[in-house]
Amino acid sequence: MACLSPSQLQKFQDDGFLVLEGFLSSDECTALQQRIAVLMAKMDVPEHCRTVFTTHREEQLRAQCISDYFLNSGDKVRFFFEKDVFDEKGEFLVPPEKSINKIGHALHAHDPVFKSVTYSPKVQALARSLGLQKPVVVQSMYIFKQPRIGGEVAPHQDATFLYTEPLGRVIGIWIALEDATLENSCLWFIPGSHTSGVARRFIRGPDGTSYLGSEPDWDDSLFVPVPVQRGALVLIHGEVVHKSAQNLSDRSRQAYTVHLMEAEGTIWSPENWLQPTVELPFPPLYT
Repeated sequence: MACLSPSQLQKFQDDGFLVLEGFLSSDECTALQQRIAVLMAKMDVPEHCRTVFTTHREEQLRAQCISDYFLNSGDKVRFFFEKDVFDEKGEFLVPPEKSINKIGHALHAHDPVFKSVTYSPKVQALARSLGLQKPVVVQSMYIFKQPRIGGEVAPHQDATFLYTEPLGRVIGIWIALEDATLENSCLWFIPGSHTSGVARRFIRGPDGTSYLGSEPDWDDSLFVPVPVQRGALVLIHGEVVHKSAQNLSDRSRQAYTVHLMEAEGTIWSPENWLQPTVELPFPPLYT
């Protein structure tokens, strides 16, 4: 079981993140990677990715298609691509399996292999040791961080996108399915940055999405790298500031991520881009 010791719990409370090496076995990592390969082999590329747009109006329509595809993905398994992986005819410029940025946002609900890991006894034990009473799963993603083209993730707080009242109710679970190193763009954190609230919010309104507030100009010297080995789990407090660089190496950095929310006494913001649906209310973690 993956229960936290008192010292581990204190470190998470102090730093806003915590590394648990060896959380998944090599076989468990391989099972997720093999399953994602099957999903990629069957994927349908969204039409808006392949379509060539030549007028301003067509570009507006494309932007709307992209926005709708993302905003309606919370209860589905959808594919999101890196920039510039299609030519003007909508054909792949790189092998399809090397073109994907991430798959989201409901692998935990719709795929049996990812479901078995998400709701495993050791994930439940980890949540209980964090003191979560009624945790629910709000989203899941498979992140590829492709070699040479895997995009930068700018400094951010998860609660910018997954806002709750009160704050402090969202926790990220980030599981390395490959070694995450300085070379292939491991995560970087500002220790202790989870105690000052949220700098900005990403909200969804009737006219689309927008940001409220602005991201501070974070001091780059405050970030510390967190390289981990395959199978490690990184706990991420919803307000801790973190980032990752563009992957310029020749190795990918695949990871499976899940976000949990403590539902007891918590209001999920109706302005969040991600909302529970009739088809998929946020499912309870404890089974």
